[in-house]
Amino acid sequence: QVQLVESGGGLVQAGGSLRLSCAVSGRTSSSYAMGWFRQAPGKEREFVAAISKSGGITDYADSGKGRFTISRDNAKNTVYLQMNSLKPEDTAVYSCAATRTMVRPSEVSKYDYWGQGTQVTVSS
Repeated sequence: QVQLVESGGGLVQAGGSLRLSCAVSGRTSSSYAMGWFRQAPGKEREFVAAISKSGGITDYADSGKGRFTISRDNAKNTVYLQMNSLKPEDTAVYSCAATRTMVRPSEVSKYDYWGQGTQVTVSS
């Protein structure tokens, strides 16, 4: 069993930055490709970014390209999402997820384990 715990969310003004962390326990994080998703009130969960097991391959939704950076430190069993130039429309609950393969990483159904999420609120 794998447990994922997110942290780093909060309230930030538009244009600001946040770094989210996802701590992986139960198995070594290098066994899984990892993804970040977000869900705003009244909307479906949407893909934000994904990273391969080694960290050598990354994938981003168009909404975050150029502003968000996903990274991982397998020695610390932690995955990060650096978010810059935040906009009010980035407001959502952000969750990390683990998958054994990085095939179609934008698809929610490909992920086996999910964290509880951390709230990100961007004020205008």
